[in-house]
Amino acid sequence: MVEHDDGDKSLNLKLADNLKQIRKGLGYSDDVTVRDIVLNVGNNRSVQGAVFYVEGISNLHNMVHSLLASFEGDETNNFTSEQLLDHCKKSVVSSGSVADIFTFDELYGFLLSGDSIVLVDECSHGLAVSTKELVARTVEEPNVQSVVRGPREGFTEVLRWNTAMLRRKIKDRHLWMETMSIGTVTKTEVAVVYIQNIVSEDVLKEVKQRLSTIDIDAVLESNYIEEQIEDKGFTPFPTIFNSERPDVVAAGLLEGRVAIMVDGTPFVLLVPALFTQFFQSSEDYYQRADFATLIRLLRFLSFGLALLTPSFYIAISTFHQEMLPTTLLYNLASQREGVPFPAFIEAILMEVTFEILREASVRMPRTVGQSISIVGTLVVGQAAVEAGLVSAAMVIVVSITAISNFVLPAFNLGITIRIIRFVLMILAATFGLFGIFMGLIAIVVHMCGLHSFGVPYMSSLAPFHLSDQKDTLFRFSFPNIITRPKMFRQKNLVRQKRR
Repeated sequence: MVEHDDGDKSLNLKLADNLKQIRKGLGYSDDVTVRDIVLNVGNNRSVQGAVFYVEGISNLHNMVHSLLASFEGDETNNFTSEQLLDHCKKSVVSSGSVADIFTFDELYGFLLSGDSIVLVDECSHGLAVSTKELVARTVEEPNVQSVVRGPREGFTEVLRWNTAMLRRKIKDRHLWMETMSIGTVTKTEVAVVYIQNIVSEDVLKEVKQRLSTIDIDAVLESNYIEEQIEDKGFTPFPTIFNSERPDVVAAGLLEGRVAIMVDGTPFVLLVPALFTQFFQSSEDYYQRADFATLIRLLRFLSFGLALLTPSFYIAISTFHQEMLPTTLLYNLASQREGVPFPAFIEAILMEVTFEILREASVRMPRTVGQSISIVGTLVVGQAAVEAGLVSAAMVIVVSITAISNFVLPAFNLGITIRIIRFVLMILAATFGLFGIFMGLIAIVVHMCGLHSFGVPYMSSLAPFHLSDQKDTLFRFSFPNIITRPKMFRQKNLVRQKRR
């Protein structure tokens, strides 16, 4: 027999009936505490009441103390039950927000969010008093997106702390936040944040429409949302940017992007996302423009090295030896003389071994993870060369590839490179340089066809916007960056007045 949910039923008039229904609806859970209270309402009359709260996420000490003290020994009151709750709402409860509740569904929602519920006899509605007790990690420096110069604060797992950090960065009344609940079971709070007089209406409408279509039972991390709203179609490239730094999200909002903040995770989604955005770091804007440009160009070079170094080594050593200087060719041939595997198998063995070491260092305890990864890499590489399984040149190639991968500030783009690198290695082993170039052409065509919430993924390179080149491959000084990126179709393009 299917038991129907009665959460949308109205509260009963009798307190005893409400207590019974609430206990049953919550499965008589031990962490839900009920405190019975007696309130003096004048003329030697008293009214039975009850306060509900969940231990561990509610702190109702001050609220109950003020509630009891207000009515204790006061014979001047002459309230009905309805008037009593109204008096409590307006005069007695002094801290936090107070809301009226009329159904069990509303009651469960407030109660399980950390609020305390006040019910009295002979009254068909109750009060939800904000008594949340947040127990969470304090604001710390981000571990993934660290910088040499810049703010040291990162988002936490508490949504309202995160929105407060954005308010500190952007003290403007046009910074709007719309909160919704997603997840039929978890009922996770999700906030859509944007600057109303800058954001593109088309982008904002698309974000809200995609979020409104999500029908899932649980949202435990922002990736649950990301995979639901990203542009459809298979692609290894990330089309939604994420960050745990308030300054990065604030900068994105100022450019006309929309932030999606999920309660329970420090990673905030930022849309639309462009390919060039994954090469930019917040530190680019905290250093001199010339130095920031040099570092940014170095990241693009590292992207190419991480993507193509093993493939070019395989193709040249297998099919195109004539491209190498004679001395270098003789050295490589002498190193590979005792290696029993072709260059492709050699590269696959080393790449897979390094991926295993990388994942092992991430999963191991921090006290030993870093040392094990360094020692493991050195020992395995040296032992493999001495055993004649791989050549010394291949160890150098894999090392350069791995180090270049770590230069990129966006971790999810690094994962994309790791996937595509194996595909290009297969093409190089099969068709040589011709296979590599065909693979690159296919990648570029694929990227040019991608969109992120209606915005071309390769903007502002394709389509090309000359004015946006001041902050794409290069980073011009702030006096020269007059306008915001034009590809978002924002309401306000002007950053500053021309000098």
